[in-house]
Amino acid sequence: MTNDHTEPGPVSIAGKTGSHPEGRGFGVDVGGSGVKGGVVDLATGELIGERYKIETPQPSTPTAVAETVAAIVDHFEWTGDVGITLPCVVTGGVARTAANVDKGWIGTDAGALFREHLGGRSVTVLNDADAAGIAEDKFGGGKDSKGVVILLTFGTGIGSAILQNGVLLPNTELGHMEVDGKEAEHRAASSVKDDDGLSYKAWAKEVSRVLERIEDLFWPDLFIAGGGISRKAEKWIPLLTNRTPVQPATLRNAAGIVGAALAAQSGVAP
Repeated sequence: MTNDHTEPGPVSIAGKTGSHPEGRGFGVDVGGSGVKGGVVDLATGELIGERYKIETPQPSTPTAVAETVAAIVDHFEWTGDVGITLPCVVTGGVARTAANVDKGWIGTDAGALFREHLGGRSVTVLNDADAAGIAEDKFGGGKDSKGVVILLTFGTGIGSAILQNGVLLPNTELGHMEVDGKEAEHRAASSVKDDDGLSYKAWAKEVSRVLERIEDLFWPDLFIAGGGISRKAEKWIPLLTNRTPVQPATLRNAAGIVGAALAAQSGVAP
């Protein structure tokens, strides 16, 4: 196992604070290549110190990942509530799908598993895109926005999160929505741009079509564009032709950690 450290990034939401030492929260973001964790200041929304990362075990079975999460929590000597993201649809603490992690997660009571490995402390488990959406809506690209905000993460696929005035509609899968006979992510994920050698102009046309379809169904007030390609937002967001404003995500690698900590703070799980 290896670890790395990166710079912090912000957040904050109203909710219970009694089980969060000194107004702090803790989030762990489980991904296909790495498991990252850190302490979040719930008053300022900033990561306190550096995040800590361990490579995702291979195979990424539920038990192996739970042991990795426990190692990250122990690294910080954290004793309070813990929020944990998974690249899965999560309902009632149970993983219903598995993307970029072992298929053994499907049907696993992730909440119970993590509680067992974390000494019985309170655990909130949620989808990774939902966690990013919570964080970006509060302190990132959607800060101070009102109404319906939709985060889309453009990567290998397209992840999504929908919030209305800060309230999450969990487990949306807009990347799998059909747009002109194709799944949205097969049309407009950033991997499609890379695999097909598309120019930013050609790819932005596909993204615009997906956004237009989502607009027709949800009438959002703002889109937040996440994923690695959001770092080059100036090259493609100005080329979009949909009607709703699009802002790039700003919290980068901290979004999942921050969103997980916020979810644990609020005590609300999907």
